[in-house]
Amino acid sequence: MKKQDISDAQVNYVYLSIGSNLGNRIHFLEKSKYLLVAHKINIIKTSSYYETVSWPDPSFPKFINAVLLIKTKLNQFELFKLIKFIEKKLGRKVAPQNHPRNCDIDILDFNGKITKSNKDFINLEIPHPRMHNRNFVLMPLFEICKNWSHPKLKKNIIKLLSSLKKNNLRSIKVI
Repeated sequence: MKKQDISDAQVNYVYLSIGSNLGNRIHFLEKSKYLLVAHKINIIKTSSYYETVSWPDPSFPKFINAVLLIKTKLNQFELFKLIKFIEKKLGRKVAPQNHPRNCDIDILDFNGKITKSNKDFINLEIPHPRMHNRNFVLMPLFEICKNWSHPKLKKNIIKLLSSLKKNNLRSIKVI
C-alpha cells in the first residue's frame, strides 16, 4: 500500500519483523526500534513480544520477536541498507544461518509488492520467502493487521495461520 503523506511525498508502508535471542533480548528489540525512529522511520504499530524456541536448533537460546508496521520515504533497497546498518550497530556478527544473534530485522512486506532482486550486491526478496511458515512472524502480524494478505501466495493471514501445525501455534507465547 502506497499512500500520500501530509507533505504530498510518496510514503511506503512496510511490515518488519524484529528478533533477538542473545543477551538482553528486549533491550535489543527496543534499541532497534529507537534506531529506526532516529533514522526518520515512523513506527505506526508494534505487536506484543512473542517468545519461541530457536529453530532449527532448539538448544539455542529462545527468541523474542515482534512485528512493526512502519511508514518511510525510503525505497526497499535503502531500507534494507539501513536495517543492515542497525543490526551491525547493535553488534550483529557474521554467523552461520539460523545461529543466535542479538538483532535480526527482516522486511516482510513492502507496499504489498513482490520484489526479487540482486541489485548492487543486495539479494532482496520481498515478501520474506519463509514468513508464511513462521509462527513468530504470523502471530504478531495477525495481532496488528487481521486482514493482511500475502502478496505472492494470495492467502490471507487467517489461512496462513490455519496452515501451521498445531504444535507451532502452541509453542509460541506472548510475553
